[in-house]
Amino acid sequence: MAGSSQLLIPLVAGIIGLGVLAQVLAARLRVPSIIFYLLVGVLIGQPGLGLVNSETFGGALSAIVGLAVAIIVFEGAYHLRFERIREAPTATFRLVTLGAAIALVGTAGAVKLAFGVDWNLAFLIGALLVATGPTVITPILNVVPVRDRVATALETEGIVNDVTAAIIAVVVFETVNPGATSEGLLQAFALRLGTGLLVGLVVAGLLYYLLQYIDLSPGDAPRNARLLVLAGALVAYAAANTIATEAGVAAAATAGIALGNADHPYEEDVESFKGDITLLVLSFVFIALAAQLDLAALRRVGIPGLVVVFAVALVIRPLLVFVSTVGDKFTTNEKLFVSFVGPRGIIPASVATLFAVELNNVASELRTEAANASGDEATRLLAEAATLTSQAEILLGTVFLVIFATALFEGGLARYIAEKLDVIPMRLIIVGGGKVGRALAERLEDRGENVVIIEQDEQVVERGRNAGYTVEIGDGTDTDVLRSAGAENAKTVIAATGDDDVNLLVSQLASSKFGVDRVIARANNPDNVEAFEDLGVRTISSAMATAWAIDNQIERPAIAHWMTDVGRVGDVQEVAVTNPDLVGKSVREIGPMLPEACLIALVSGEDHTTAEVPTADYVVKEGDMVTLLGRRESVREGMQLVDGG
Repeated sequence: MAGSSQLLIPLVAGIIGLGVLAQVLAARLRVPSIIFYLLVGVLIGQPGLGLVNSETFGGALSAIVGLAVAIIVFEGAYHLRFERIREAPTATFRLVTLGAAIALVGTAGAVKLAFGVDWNLAFLIGALLVATGPTVITPILNVVPVRDRVATALETEGIVNDVTAAIIAVVVFETVNPGATSEGLLQAFALRLGTGLLVGLVVAGLLYYLLQYIDLSPGDAPRNARLLVLAGALVAYAAANTIATEAGVAAAATAGIALGNADHPYEEDVESFKGDITLLVLSFVFIALAAQLDLAALRRVGIPGLVVVFAVALVIRPLLVFVSTVGDKFTTNEKLFVSFVGPRGIIPASVATLFAVELNNVASELRTEAANASGDEATRLLAEAATLTSQAEILLGTVFLVIFATALFEGGLARYIAEKLDVIPMRLIIVGGGKVGRALAERLEDRGENVVIIEQDEQVVERGRNAGYTVEIGDGTDTDVLRSAGAENAKTVIAATGDDDVNLLVSQLASSKFGVDRVIARANNPDNVEAFEDLGVRTISSAMATAWAIDNQIERPAIAHWMTDVGRVGDVQEVAVTNPDLVGKSVREIGPMLPEACLIALVSGEDHTTAEVPTADYVVKEGDMVTLLGRRESVREGMQLVDGG
């Protein structure tokens, strides 16, 4: 039997192995891994194979899923930074409040209309399908590098809605389940959310104190820090869940956000470790849950289920996105992309499975009671049991049908849709992942550029990827490698290898083959500068760059020091004028419109080759390149004003 102790260990190991293979295949094909998790889960769960069924894990599945959800939610919340949320504060807040309310009511209405069920069950399904979640959003954003404001809105929506959806669903479930205790809905919601917030903050505070002030053993400190944080995530979940059912999700999310935004010494170690653990846990749980699903349940919801899918994906989602982003800085194409990207993930899958199991258990108890009863009482009990079984079937079938449809279509087509809508910011490609390339990538990514490094040395590739950079392995002089890195959608290509011949060939290919507007090359030998410039390539001589840096330290030490810290405290950025509100205005008129501690230092005209310090009467034209100088955050806000973003 598949569930026997002899086969359980190899079965778990096999599921994890399949999950890792699915992750590798997804990365290779550049599609979200959830697609393969679901397909593998359904395959091994088919009755003919006999590998996984409802008895495989016994009663332990709910506990396994719960702890896995704690790790997944904590990891997603840990990466959510407050400074990133500021990229789209209004839209983000609306998505998790007004948008979530529209999703809840709209989905409940669609379920009621399609199936004709009670409003209690309709709102239960609606509550579950509010959640998108980091388990499905993060894999999509890994293969679709959209602008920060779009990514932040999607990530924040997923994390917050995972928490609220789980709590609301548990509260509403008490009105559906005859065996549940009656409790005021608002009181129950407030109890679970409050418990989660309190426990999460306490655990995060304790973890911060231990990481910051306690000696974790110098030789093993990073490892101990990683294990401590992992244990903290599980403790937060378990403690809150013990106090109030499903409060653990809120606790894990709260602890993750609080600790992730605290400045502690082992942040990078924790991030890399938890990312790997989450991938293993996610693959196992998704495959295990998908294996519990009987495909007949999907077929039985039939046309009504498809109506709900259509309403959720093509009506309710676009409606809530466009309402939530009214008056914000999102472009129409970005709104359309966010409307398309709303797949459902682990929270609705896990909670719906547990609810369905509980409803079926209650139905089984009622049938047992009916067997010992007679007459009208037996008939009533059997009818109630049949109703609960039907509700469990509609609940599980509808939720999983939406998960399958949105994950397969929205996840699988996300990159294609993003390219068609042109919401992927143009790439900046650096050929050469050595010290120069990585140092440059660090500065550019900090400014919000979409950077891809090309490198053929496997050890250098590994170091770059471990540092968090997007690295394409291959020869930068190979046309196919450049194309794979995104040269056709690149605004700048930088040849930064230590070989001038390679840099020259890369520059030629980028300019002639891909028509890249701006090509910059590193000339290691000053004698080769002329050859590069004959091709129209902007060239930086290593020798001259060093001489300039030394000269600046001698003649302009204050500026040199300030420029060294550009991107940290101060910043200098060039941006094209595209905001119609600025076109035709003088620098004197634009000045008060800019943020405090931000000023226009230079302006270049249509050719963008020469720049001048503008007078106060200089009239800005559309397409002018404006150089903004000032404090980091002020310059970023100024860029959004100038380009209308």
